[in-house]
Amino acid sequence: MGIDENKRATLRRFAAVGAASPLTRLAGDEGGDGDADAGTTSDVRDAITGYVTATPGAHFSKLRDDLQLGTGETQHHLRRLLDEDAVESTRDGDYKRFFPAGRFSPFEQRALGYLRRETPRGMVVELLRDPETTPGELAESLDVSPATVSKYAAQLEEAGVLSRVDGYAVQQPETLITLLVRYADSFDATTVEFAGEAADFLSYEP
Repeated sequence: MGIDENKRATLRRFAAVGAASPLTRLAGDEGGDGDADAGTTSDVRDAITGYVTATPGAHFSKLRDDLQLGTGETQHHLRRLLDEDAVESTRDGDYKRFFPAGRFSPFEQRALGYLRRETPRGMVVELLRDPETTPGELAESLDVSPATVSKYAAQLEEAGVLSRVDGYAVQQPETLITLLVRYADSFDATTVEFAGEAADFLSYEP
């Protein structure tokens, strides 16, 4: 009973976000099938839409686990939302990441995919704070090996997020700062701290 109530509260919290989106209730409001669980179905879809709106770039397993849904249940509702163009997905290596439809450019989608990963996000944040940060300093600051920094730097360069021509240089820094500030609460405490430092220097439409 406690688990069910916790799940219900989680769904309601994200459904409240989803209900405010113009993309909701496209796939969840058939309403004429006589299904006793129709309201719950709509709540789940609203919750998924709300979660994707608040956590763009989340992959399937995180979405499923954070909303406390079953694998089949998540697949079913995401398929309907994808079919109705309420959400869209991109392939990111082994991950399938989800976004509100039509909201993010290809660069922003690639960037969010890497910002959802702890070490690449940490590298971007450190380089935004101090563009002169060296690879060795990144490794020390993030408590990872130089090889790990080098591996992710190559991936970030391929994604267009980083240049390695003359040291490490973040590409489209204003866009990256905006994404980090706007979705800080969906990342971690370090990003929230960074957002507090950066917010005064940015102006963007919510």
